[in-house]
Amino acid sequence: MNATAAALADFATRHRKLFVLTGAGCSTESGIPDYRDARGEWKRPAPVTYQAFMGEEATRRRYWARSLIGWPTMALARPAAAHLALARLEAAGRVGLLLTQNVDGLHEAAGSRATIDLHGRIDTVRCMGCERRQPRAQLQRELRARNPRWAALEARAAPDGDADLEGHDFSAFDVPACAHCGGLLKPDVVFFGESVPRERVAAAFAALEAADAVLVAGSSLMVYSGFRFVQAAAAAGKPVAAVNLGRTRADELLALKVERPVGESLAALAEALAPEPRAAWRAS
Repeated sequence: MNATAAALADFATRHRKLFVLTGAGCSTESGIPDYRDARGEWKRPAPVTYQAFMGEEATRRRYWARSLIGWPTMALARPAAAHLALARLEAAGRVGLLLTQNVDGLHEAAGSRATIDLHGRIDTVRCMGCERRQPRAQLQRELRARNPRWAALEARAAPDGDADLEGHDFSAFDVPACAHCGGLLKPDVVFFGESVPRERVAAAFAALEAADAVLVAGSSLMVYSGFRFVQAAAAAGKPVAAVNLGRTRADELLALKVERPVGESLAALAEALAPEPRAAWRAS
């Protein structure tokens, strides 16, 4: 175990009940692109805002056309080393809550159960009229049926099931309405400019209060909805460790920072604190 891995293991050993906050860096090894570079700056134009999506039909057509092409990247993604390691740590009783800023559902797929999806889930679609939900995969079939020419296009994958589909006229893209009430359909995720549901935030803060320390994994914390939990931990005197390649918004608040790949680092941590049982030697 290298010195950095040993320091992280020592941190987790001294603080047995961790509040874990994860970000996009946990899922890049699953093939899902992230938004920010090592300086915490945007790599690409900022995501669509809630106000634009709800208020502009042209924005919704563009969003769903790009999503039609980008969704398979999300649908086919599988848990990577970071997700699996955190599930092992939870099974060993070392994680009180895993609060993820990701919308991909990969922590749950890896076996984590004490989780809160702070920003919702991209695999679910919500009607903004009647509040009914449907699987995103179901909507994908309808989008393909209504827009066969678009379904044949290829584009580079972008974060959160988006695709870099530029230079097209989206005005003819056919976006279905809710089959029950005719309402507007939106991914069941928190867009920029939209508030996280209060009960979700309250549950996360309750878990933070019960934790011994905070472990940030794969997040620059540039979005305030996640950063506020680190602020609250620091204000309460709870130590914070971060595993992240590059700058974070909370660098001055950290007791420990590990600038190494998150999957590698968390796998080493899980092996140190929750080693998998090895097969017993059998007499020949």
